[in-house]
Amino acid sequence: MENQHLLTHIEAGVMRLTLNRPEALNAFSPEMITGLMNSIKEAKENQDVKVVVINGAGRAFSSGGDVKTMGKAQGVQVYEHIGKLNELILEIKSLEKPVVAAVHGFAAGAGFNLALACDLILASDDSKFVLSFAQVGLISDGGGLFFLPKVLGPYRAKELLFSAKPLEAAKAKDWGLVNEIVPVEELESTVGVFAKQLANGPTRAIGLMKTIVDESVNMTLEDVLKREQITQTLMVTTEDHLEGVQAFVEKRKAKFTGK
Repeated sequence: MENQHLLTHIEAGVMRLTLNRPEALNAFSPEMITGLMNSIKEAKENQDVKVVVINGAGRAFSSGGDVKTMGKAQGVQVYEHIGKLNELILEIKSLEKPVVAAVHGFAAGAGFNLALACDLILASDDSKFVLSFAQVGLISDGGGLFFLPKVLGPYRAKELLFSAKPLEAAKAKDWGLVNEIVPVEELESTVGVFAKQLANGPTRAIGLMKTIVDESVNMTLEDVLKREQITQTLMVTTEDHLEGVQAFVEKRKAKFTGK
């Protein structure tokens, strides 16, 4: 269900979620977080949705927490707000479908961490990533203290967290935070093509690979090997596998259905 702080559009297997507070650089609001959470839950249940794309309206992806409300909320209010944000991050990570962040302008604070919670990040050449919590005497929330060290290692993660300096798109790609950089005017079309390619792929297999990769950070090699063994035994019976093999034999493009 749409609300004024989040626009939802589904087409050709792609659910596009647009953060829609451009006047506030898409700073998070309770309505936005709730809308995102409900949409991700819908994506779980809706078999027509194969891929989710999260982007921002206006000049930025998201500036994260709303600075205008900081210093006003205390105690239980803060605890409950972060709790809702935590639920959203966990919903994204438990969705067995790829989630793509399309970043332009600033991805700051919890907005940066929202992008990190996604499976892939495509960014415009004008984008900047910054964890600005230290500037206002806070710690990073929204999973940043989990995701960032996993990607960058502890030293670079601490550098970004302690300094609150912006990381430009080119360096973000060099450091492995971003999958692809494109000119800002090409971001929407590039993401659209990429998302449709994913949606037309073997989305059941992609979703299971996402889950195992994400969980592998807390697993041993033996655990992962066993998980692969069990999952592959099930995957060879799927329609997508049979279609992929048949398409290979017939030298044609496979028509996957995610089944």
